[in-house]
Amino acid sequence: MTTPSWGLVCMTVGPELRFRTITRTRYEQLDPAGREAALRDIYAHNIARTGSAAAFCAARGIGMYRLSSALFPMLDLGGDDTGAAVLDSLAPELRAAGQAFLDADIRVLMHPDQFIVLNSDSPDVRARSVQAIGAHARVMDGLGLERSVWNLLLLHGGKGGRAAELQAVIPDLPDGVRLRLALENDERAYSPAELLPVCEATGVPLVFDAHHHVVHDRLPDQEHPSVRQWVLAARATWSPPQWQVVHLSTGIDGPQDRRHSHLISAVPSAYADVPWIEVEAKGKEEAIAALMAGPPA
Repeated sequence: MTTPSWGLVCMTVGPELRFRTITRTRYEQLDPAGREAALRDIYAHNIARTGSAAAFCAARGIGMYRLSSALFPMLDLGGDDTGAAVLDSLAPELRAAGQAFLDADIRVLMHPDQFIVLNSDSPDVRARSVQAIGAHARVMDGLGLERSVWNLLLLHGGKGGRAAELQAVIPDLPDGVRLRLALENDERAYSPAELLPVCEATGVPLVFDAHHHVVHDRLPDQEHPSVRQWVLAARATWSPPQWQVVHLSTGIDGPQDRRHSHLISAVPSAYADVPWIEVEAKGKEEAIAALMAGPPA
């Protein structure tokens, strides 16, 4: 088995990587000066914690880090540019946080929330989705991360049964989004078979998730032969193929359980030569440490 680079998702089980936020209800109760002060405090704290994530990962040999999509609450509010102005004022701090990852040679990704639906049948939802993912791309630009799938922005397929609409919208996305975009299969709406033609037509890579695939197709486990077939099919969408990312998780109560277990019970043999594996486990850094340690003697 190739020794992969393992990816940590957003935060830690311990207190090292914790981020602050504010609800929209609370935000809207504040006057303009209060809104700016609240966001400045939250943004500055979260930027500092983001920078410390690079040191945390480097100290543990973790080669990939998924940024939280909630680092900068209220950044994408329509008609309110307070968040954008505050983030602009913190541009040197944000760039320094990004440089910490570059200096440590840690790959940085982001997986925005599922409310971003680029192929919704609602024009309003589509417009707000483009605005929201554009805000995430703005953050990655501010961090100094390159506009390529080395620093990918990952989405699920969105509205089921609308693969053609998804394919049509991708070429018109802003460069900061389009050049980083990748798509991932999910448990309900989009199998890898449904996303692969979209990826091939648009040049967007496919991030394969074996757990989602097993649940979607009701397979016995992640050792099903189709898992290896999809690892290879997904790899063909990556340029270069050495940048391929897959997701790794296991169910709490068996293969069909959608809930992620605390630690990873098994790595599918189909992942043996995958170079980048993002670990989606409740145990976060504990799960990665166990994977790095290998099976008990």
